[in-house]
Amino acid sequence: MTAYLDHAATTPMLRVAIEAMSAHLAIVGNASSLHASGRLARRVVEESRETIARALGCRPGDVVFTSGGTESDNLALKGIFWSRHAEDPRRTRILSTEVEHHAVLDPLQWLADHGAEVELLPVDDRCVLDVEALRAAVERDPTSVALISVMWANNEVGSLQPLQDVVALAAEHGIPVHTDAVQAVGASPVDFAAAGVDALTFTGHKLGGPYGVGALVVRRDLEVAALLHGGGQERGIRSGTLDVPAIAGLAAAVEEAVKRQPEHAERVAALRDDLVRRVTEAVPDAHLHGAPAGPGRLPGNAHIGFPGCEGDSLLMLLDARGIECSTGSACSAGVPQPSHVLLAMGCDADQARHSLRFSLGHTSTRADVDAVVEAIGPVVERARAARAR
Repeated sequence: MTAYLDHAATTPMLRVAIEAMSAHLAIVGNASSLHASGRLARRVVEESRETIARALGCRPGDVVFTSGGTESDNLALKGIFWSRHAEDPRRTRILSTEVEHHAVLDPLQWLADHGAEVELLPVDDRCVLDVEALRAAVERDPTSVALISVMWANNEVGSLQPLQDVVALAAEHGIPVHTDAVQAVGASPVDFAAAGVDALTFTGHKLGGPYGVGALVVRRDLEVAALLHGGGQERGIRSGTLDVPAIAGLAAAVEEAVKRQPEHAERVAALRDDLVRRVTEAVPDAHLHGAPAGPGRLPGNAHIGFPGCEGDSLLMLLDARGIECSTGSACSAGVPQPSHVLLAMGCDADQARHSLRFSLGHTSTRADVDAVVEAIGPVVERARAARAR
């Protein structure tokens, strides 16, 4: 039996999402068509938009459907930057953090290669943004800042970012704020209006919805240049025929995940805390990375360092025992690379390669935790022995 502890990568679809999606798979209709079948498809899309808006505290017109988190991040960063820069050519700077997901870092690098000035701000050893560094960067020349992008919760170590402080600072200078909330929706309370951000990214497959569908929630009065040009769907900023079954599944998943969030968070946090306690008892020098367990951390995230090991070795040894998790590092051309998140937190290159991320979700059980605890001691011993040879 497999113990699946990689819910931060993707989580199984919720039953309500499967049912909602399945109900529309055999029904024909392009939501842009004017005949009866098209109008029926459009109704499904707009009702889904309203469902998501109620769940996330935004207006239906703020919801722009996309193919997922990567497209939404690209649309927010490029689209808002291009519009703000076109309106005022002095706006050349984008401020973000060193620990963003590559769906943010890579488009920022692309923008930097094409004339933008990108500044990545530091975090502390808990992976929390240095707000005073952000303040200094803004106040150095606020008229030149086109956009600030700070993730809601870190995908590797689970630390929540001080968005309230970011938004308050940006508001002093009229600077829009984007947040990648891919890891947060369904795991932590997320309210678009209450947060005060101007654009928010989320995706279906992280919260129990389908793959290949997500949204950018963005204020209607904020200009966003289009990346895709065509039929003018989604306010003219995201052309393309809408995937009606996937959107229906997404809306059902968002509604269910947000409704169940408090109970879900309490349950998986208890499992996570048990996992961390028992793993660090089994391997005494193992240690948790990121913010302490509690309100400053995602409830299902346990990012644990194992000194003297390679994360990839641990992952494969656990996988051979039917335990699925992820490493705290990236792999390029088959060569393990240190985690940019852990490096930004002050770890050296060796420390940034010795970690595993266990992430729990709605299907996680005590048996999954027991499987990890039973395996981790022998697996760490074997990984250390292999490295010593």
